[in-house]
Order: sequence, then structure tokens, then C-alpha cells
Amino acid sequence: MLAIERLHELPLSERREELEELVVTEFRTTLMMTDDEDLPFDMSYFELGFTSLGLTEIKERLETQLGRRVSTNVLFNSPTMERLLAYLADEVLADLFQGREATSRSADLRVRPASR
Repeated sequence: MLAIERLHELPLSERREELEELVVTEFRTTLMMTDDEDLPFDMSYFELGFTSLGLTEIKERLETQLGRRVSTNVLFNSPTMERLLAYLADEVLADLFQGREATSRSADLRVRPASR
């Protein structure tokens, strides 16, 4: 099942967590990180060790999973997972994240380990 299908099935209150999990999984996989390693949401991709090629691969996988286009400009010009998650929820998937809760949660991201 694609991520976009899972997001459609979830209540609004659970969609943000599912989106975060998808993005974190893609980043961890590309960086070959273990679940116990911290993945800061506010650190630049490049500080984390990403290359342009790695980011392009993540972009393509996210587009496949979400069935939506992800802007290369946004990915490179706002290079943190925090900003990427806000962009995905507020613009790419706005139809799934409408409502006060989605807007306030995207503004309230904080640095934390991504393991669940």
C-alpha cells in the first residue's frame, strides 16, 4: 500500500505522524542509520551528509509514495526535514491536512529522535 493510501485512511489527527514516519524512513535508509541514532529535524541535509544525488533519490521515492510532485527548489532551498514536512503537509498534501490541527502542528515541529 502506498503512503498516500495510508494517509487517506487515517484520521486527521494521525496523518502527521504517518507522514513524519515516511520521511524519516526515507532519510534513515539513505543515510544507513540505525533506529537508535538521532535524526535532527532542524539540521541541514548537507550537514547530515547528504549529496544532491541522495536528495534527488529521496525526492523520487517520496513522489512515488505520495503520488504527488515534490518541488526540487523547495527541497534544496529549505534543506531541513522540518521544512520539508511543513511543505509536504501545507502544500503538497494540503487536501489531506486541512484544518487547524495540521497548520498548528506544522508550525510546532521540534527536534527529536525519530524512532518509535
